[in-house]
Amino acid sequence: MTELEDELEARLREIEDPLVGEDIITMGLINDVEIDDGTASISLAFNTPFAPAELELGDAVREAVTDVGLEPDLYAQAGEEQGFDEEVMPNVRNVVAVASGKGGVGKTTVAANLAAGLEQMGARVGLLDADIHGPNAPRVLPVEEEPGVTPNEKIVPPNADGVKVMSMGFLVGEKDDPAILRGPMVNNVMTHFFENVEWGALDYLVVDLPPGTGDASLDLVQTLPVAGVVIVTTPQQMAVDDARKGLRLFEKHNTPVLGIVENMSLYHCSNCDETHDPFGRGGAEEISESYDVDLLGQIPIHEDFGADGTADPAVKLEGSPVRERMRDLVDEIADHIGEVNRRKVADMLDLGGREEDQSPADSRAQGGAGPKL
Repeated sequence: MTELEDELEARLREIEDPLVGEDIITMGLINDVEIDDGTASISLAFNTPFAPAELELGDAVREAVTDVGLEPDLYAQAGEEQGFDEEVMPNVRNVVAVASGKGGVGKTTVAANLAAGLEQMGARVGLLDADIHGPNAPRVLPVEEEPGVTPNEKIVPPNADGVKVMSMGFLVGEKDDPAILRGPMVNNVMTHFFENVEWGALDYLVVDLPPGTGDASLDLVQTLPVAGVVIVTTPQQMAVDDARKGLRLFEKHNTPVLGIVENMSLYHCSNCDETHDPFGRGGAEEISESYDVDLLGQIPIHEDFGADGTADPAVKLEGSPVRERMRDLVDEIADHIGEVNRRKVADMLDLGGREEDQSPADSRAQGGAGPKL
């Protein structure tokens, strides 16, 4: 290595992952470094576009490159070498599930706002409404057009203000018609959504699962590499008890639980200017402490956070008191996905035999360049 390469490596070793606590070289997050004509081209094993922590790390790498007198040229590139399965839905970088133990807790509204919020960041996003028996996602992200069909008979999901949406609701005759399906038929529908929908290239596919611990949830975790799952509950004890069951299902199938979202946590009365908790208090904190998972956010009862389809998702409503909470929640979830992904890279490096003197030039995972950072 040249003196300049040594200097750059030393600076890169000073950059610590803010969520994991190790430096980016030790974690194996540097795929490749090439210095040519005053420019350092660096491939980073990042797989979570627009996650705030990864943007922060990218800025730190740029600063390190600039400090040694070079121009930075950064790319994100993560694949099979880092533990990311490219065989199943190869054009989808992250599958994120949103689940709940029982219905009526706001799971679909959280899923739709998450999808819309990620799209607002600049990501390519799809929303799969896998709640076969209660497909309500199109009510929260209203879709004006019908799904299309490709020449090879794949379904093209319609676009809802930048988010590709696919739902069982598009496949039934009338919106009030029930989807009467037994277990094997549910599995067939899920497989159809995974294999026969032309999602295109996506940074995130948000999957709105049915409530409970049934076939659709099992089919998802057994079919796709799920980056993580968000559990939605209310403070009500019944919802909390059911949320615990859902959390245990995903733990048993080695699916990362990103954390808990508590909906309907409080209600602020504009008339009396007091805050009330009609559904109880502390339910999500209880799950968080018992299972050592993060409490991602608490959403108050508010008319802007509804599912009637008459307005944009709360994350897009300028001036709404819920909007900032939702934006913070989206950032938090994106960062947790990024943490899971970067830990996966570090774990793969451990499995392959970590070497203390490994340098960025020795840690090349693959050729080619991914999306620019």
